[in-house]
Amino acid sequence: MVADFAAVQEYGVKAEGSSAGMNAAVLAELAVLVASGDLDVPIAATFPLDEVRAAFELLEQGHTRGKIVLLP
Repeated sequence: MVADFAAVQEYGVKAEGSSAGMNAAVLAELAVLVASGDLDVPIAATFPLDEVRAAFELLEQGHTRGKIVLLP
């Protein structure tokens, strides 16, 4: 994703790199939002772990909209 920093400044929204969100407090807050339905995480596809190659092939196509999830 490419951030539009002019829009960030104009609208006063947060635009931090992923390292800023890599802590337990942020993950807990996101989990609460997902569980409550206030944050939608679109899932493009799911694959069993033994089909990780197929998951990467889909990812390499670059046309997915949503997350690719590996299941145990």
